[in-house]
Amino acid sequence: MDKAPPQLVASAAAGLPAQDAVLRCQAAVLARPRLEEAATALAAELAELLHCRRVSVGLLEGERMRIAGSSQAGEIDSRHAAAAALGAAMHESIDQRLSVAWPALLPHPPVSLAQRQLAGAGQACSVPIVSGTEVVGAVTLERDAQPRFLATEIALCEDVCSFAGPVLELKRLNETPWHRRMRDRIRENLAAPGRRRMAWAGGLLALAIAMAVPLPWRVSAPARLEGSVQRAVVAAADGFLQQTHVRPGDRVTAGQVLAQLSSQDLELERARRESELRQHENGYRAALARNDRTQMVISQSRAAEAQALLTLAETQLERSRLVAPFDGIVIKGDLTQNLGAPVQKGETLMLLAPSDSFRLIVEVDESDVGAVRAGQKGQLALAARPDEPLRFTTRRIVPVATAADGRNYFEVEATPEVQQADLRPGLTGVAKIEVGRRSLAWLLFHRAVDWLRLALWTIAP
Repeated sequence: MDKAPPQLVASAAAGLPAQDAVLRCQAAVLARPRLEEAATALAAELAELLHCRRVSVGLLEGERMRIAGSSQAGEIDSRHAAAAALGAAMHESIDQRLSVAWPALLPHPPVSLAQRQLAGAGQACSVPIVSGTEVVGAVTLERDAQPRFLATEIALCEDVCSFAGPVLELKRLNETPWHRRMRDRIRENLAAPGRRRMAWAGGLLALAIAMAVPLPWRVSAPARLEGSVQRAVVAAADGFLQQTHVRPGDRVTAGQVLAQLSSQDLELERARRESELRQHENGYRAALARNDRTQMVISQSRAAEAQALLTLAETQLERSRLVAPFDGIVIKGDLTQNLGAPVQKGETLMLLAPSDSFRLIVEVDESDVGAVRAGQKGQLALAARPDEPLRFTTRRIVPVATAADGRNYFEVEATPEVQQADLRPGLTGVAKIEVGRRSLAWLLFHRAVDWLRLALWTIAP
């Protein structure tokens, strides 16, 4: 960059030697930790030293100019025409790598159309900011009509920019996100054609190696938790529902009364059979007293028949009380809204499942079931507790497909390795079965390849 030789001239603003003015600006930049604060401080110092109406500091971000600081309060809106004119003036200086002023000072000045448009009836000057050998931005100074910029003032501004440039660039790099710094560094390394070819070759080799690396293959499928055994509580005879003591979700113990059917008819039947039994027993004793063997045999057989019917009535009366066959939890059968409703013999009223023994049903898609075997390990993430995966082992594959929700799947039965007390039958989640290891390329593309093979098979003659 062409630059006037350093001169020990007094600053028009404060009567300071050039070295003191440069140190003053450099101290203002170093005293601010953030880039925008440092750029604003630099603009304010230059505006005071050189009696400028406005001083703006712009830094390059790729091909775009960002106004990092200004001596005037408030940010410059990039959408306004004034910001566009200011950016054009800075780019004019950066593209020529020269300090450009309007009105021009030299007999053969550089191109200064943007400076003229920015200055209007006043004065304008843009000076590049250099860090090492790279131009990283520009400083634009604006004045009113008088006085015009002098060569000594432009030289002072160039000295200030040459010292402040590395500091501003360092602050900009420190505030740049890490991914953008990495991207810029990669671009710099790939700028040379030879390095670019080597990078492409290395990238393709790394991609091929990554695609060949074997990774665990896990078959994912929806799953649900069920009790290891489900017991139905049914009505033993026709009747009416009289009472219910539990609802779905309640824990019960073996022998606990779950519901009560109406038993008035059964009690009357038992009383009638008891009366018939006593009647036949009395007839037997009377025949025995008369030594009437024929009547004894008849009365004895009728008494036996009455005893059998009485036993049947007592059994039916006992079965009118529905009791839990084991310790567990009620998973189905809310009878609270059906009190007094008729029930039929054999009708299922409730379903019970043990509360400490479960089995897992995994709905494996037909395209993946061929890789699933009994004895494989897996993990289940329940929707109610996804942060605590539950390990399981597959036990059996049901050899019949089920069609639901537009897909075919096979049910795979599995057993949780740890029986936890807070589990409930009916919980759902997503299970992953570990079925082996495959390369990354196979894991990424095998479904697409299978679909393509099937499509080709379908359309092939």
